Amino acid sequence: MSVAEPLGAGGAAGLAGPARLADIAVQAAVSEATVSRVLNGKTGVASGTRQKVLAALDVLGYERPVRLRQRSAGLIGLVIPELTNPIFPAFAQVIEQALSGYGYTPVLGTQLPGGATEDELVDQLVERGVTGIIFLSGLHADVTADPGRYGRLAGRGVPFVLINGYNERVQAPFVSPDDRAAARMAVRHLTDLGHERIGLAVGPSRFVPARRKAEGFVDATTGSGVEGFVQHTLFTVEGGHAAAGALLEQGCTGVVCGSDLMALGVVRAARQRGLKVPRDLSVVGYDDSELIAFTDPPLTTVRQPVRAMATAAVQSLLEEIGGSPVPHTEFVFQPELVVRGSTTQAPGR
Repeated sequence: MSVAEPLGAGGAAGLAGPARLADIAVQAAVSEATVSRVLNGKTGVASGTRQKVLAALDVLGYERPVRLRQRSAGLIGLVIPELTNPIFPAFAQVIEQALSGYGYTPVLGTQLPGGATEDELVDQLVERGVTGIIFLSGLHADVTADPGRYGRLAGRGVPFVLINGYNERVQAPFVSPDDRAAARMAVRHLTDLGHERIGLAVGPSRFVPARRKAEGFVDATTGSGVEGFVQHTLFTVEGGHAAAGALLEQGCTGVVCGSDLMALGVVRAARQRGLKVPRDLSVVGYDDSELIAFTDPPLTTVRQPVRAMATAAVQSLLEEIGGSPVPHTEFVFQPELVVRGSTTQAPGR
């Protein structure tokens, strides 16, 4: 897929017709007179109050008057693998909000099978004159990929920040969750419930996040009296389904997954075998993407700190753009275990 139009471009969705002062006033918790002054560009309105009125316009779906539209400070590229995994749109939304708050316009570039590669997307973004680029789960996370592409990008004078995946050969700020800690806390949760044979369904080992999850899993199971089994597969529903078959054959009563999508695949595989989750098999996901709490059963998962990570990435990039480089190192954020209905006591306990 080629580079998309700037996020947020075009008319406002939602309510049609002229903005009603009363509706906006209620939403912003200000008087109609204040709303009128803001919409007509009058002075004498505090900055915070003005922002509340503009936010009310956005929430209600009204298009801002031309005179109130902020001129873009520049374009920022956002390169992500795909949009089918809900964790990626979640990151994109927070990054867009953060950039917009600083006056920048994000431009989204996504990859699809047979579509543009990461390098082609970068070329398109640079040709459009982006001020900087944020990479999410890109080739920087693949230990088999050539990291020299990022050095060449720096040589073109384009600052960038990388999320999810670390490579010490790339000189840039990195933002990552603590994947090892995520696996350890998931294993600890299952062992506390009495599970003694636990599996890990995780993505290909060439990806840094998958390697780190596997390392954390092995650390947590080694010497603990728990038998651990690792299955590397795809970070998809189908990948989780395939891994579940092998792990269930090993007698696992609990499975830790590298993503929420994989966890849904494990649940599906268990049901096809006549097993019930969590009575017969406890399942832990990873990401806590939107709507995952409403699955059947609601999924216990490790929450990736999306907002904190995305905000840190934006701030780091803007510091780089502003000529005040942040340390070219990895900033690691702690995940959080969210216990719901897909885990319970081990069978027979």
